[in-house]
Order: sequence, then C-alpha cells, then structure tokens
Amino acid sequence: MVMGEDVKKYTNGEVTVVWKSHLCIHSRKCFTGLPEVFDPRKRPWIEMMGADSARIVEQVKRCPSGALSCYYNGANEPEKVIEDGVKVEVIAGGPLLVTGDVYIVHKSGLKESRADITAFCRCGASSNKPFCDGSHERIGFEKPDNIE
Repeated sequence: MVMGEDVKKYTNGEVTVVWKSHLCIHSRKCFTGLPEVFDPRKRPWIEMMGADSARIVEQVKRCPSGALSCYYNGANEPEKVIEDGVKVEVIAGGPLLVTGDVYIVHKSGLKESRADITAFCRCGASSNKPFCDGSHERIGFEKPDNIE
C-alpha cells in the first residue's frame, strides 16, 4: 500500500466491509442503494447494523471502483463476492470498469496485481492514471457518440 492510503474496516460480527478511500470515485451507488448502512454524512459512515449481512454483501458487489469489498468473518481468506472471470464494462461518462483479477504493467515497468473491481480512467484527466479518480465528473466528460 502507498503511504497516505486510508483503509478502514467495519463489521457486524458476521461480515466485514473494507473501505479503501483512495480507490473511491464517489459514484454514490453505496448510499443510494442501501442508505440504512452507507451514509457519508455520518461518522462512522458505514453502520453495519443497518441491514442484514446478505443485503450488505449484495450492495458492496455494486461498488464500481473496488473501494468497497467484504468478507465473511472466520474465513481463512477474504471471500470474493463477485463472479469469476474478467468483465470490462464501459460506464457512460465515466471509467472502464474491469471486474476480475488483472495484472498491470505500468509505463515505468512497475508491475501490479489488482483483484475484484478496478476502474480505469477513460477521460484522460485522472491524476492517478491509469486508474480513475473521479475527474470525469469535474471536467464534465461525455462519451463520444460512437462509443457506448
């Protein structure tokens, strides 16, 4: 992990949600989908007693950046809560979302593995290239007419 990256864990005893703030693109899917658990106006902003574990896991699966992940407590390895395989999704006015395990070779030669969901910049304005940092919203990025 890079210095300054913030990772927080929240648990209800059965499942633990991991939030990596440096990956968050503020899509709002978490709190619009399950506001009784995710509320960015409160501290802590994740209230694990707000819903049952199954609903929390299903909502975490919808995180487009991979900033949210979760695992069942007591498991030897954190359980992946997404389907196997790699999927690339073009988000209108936003990033390319790659779901699955990917291996990235940076221009500098640095090699990096990413698991679960990775958001790649499509607008060119990210200060964290090749990853999305939400700059598409700031610059009003619109998709070209010939690309979904």
